[in-house]
Amino acid sequence: MAKPAAKTNIEPDPMVGRLRAALGKRAFTEQKMFGGTCFMINGNMLIGTSKRGLLVRVGKDGHSAAVARPYASPMEMGGRSMEGYLHVAPEGTASEADLASWLDLALVFVETLPPKVKSAKKRV
Repeated sequence: MAKPAAKTNIEPDPMVGRLRAALGKRAFTEQKMFGGTCFMINGNMLIGTSKRGLLVRVGKDGHSAAVARPYASPMEMGGRSMEGYLHVAPEGTASEADLASWLDLALVFVETLPPKVKSAKKRV
């Protein structure tokens, strides 16, 4: 007799659905990164989810102004601040207008980047 599928208590992250809706008909891909789901445009990270809030890519030139906004802080990995990337606390994305403003900020930067081309894997 086959075993029943194990039930999981993992709730889908509602931010993923909100970001999909906010991106609308824009061409994007999703990738699991940083313990959440990142949204990519032309292979470049745009914005992502995390257990602590939203990850937003604003670029080095836009970093100072963006991190000064309410609920924003520099993104840190391994104790190091990652200039050009922000963490936004959940309070900063409570409304659809709040979320859209962060998404628009990320789009302004990421749309200036050239598309990333996947390199062919080398065979040894």
